[in-house]
Amino acid sequence: MRSKRIACLLGALALGLAACGSDPGTRALTGGAIGAGAGAGVAAVSGGHAGTGALIGGALGAVGGAATTP
Repeated sequence: MRSKRIACLLGALALGLAACGSDPGTRALTGGAIGAGAGAGVAAVSGGHAGTGALIGGALGAVGGAATTP
């Protein structure tokens, strides 16, 4: 139960940083990094494969970061 709370806290902190960057490339990079970390953490806590979670989270974070405006 404690690990789920920590994962939720880290996810909330990562969302606060998701819009960092002034151009689409920087936002894609930071979004991908944050997404990979969050995906790996959620997968590890939920019993899945951390590598798969990191790949999916990183891809979604990069696309989301590139698609947002500053």
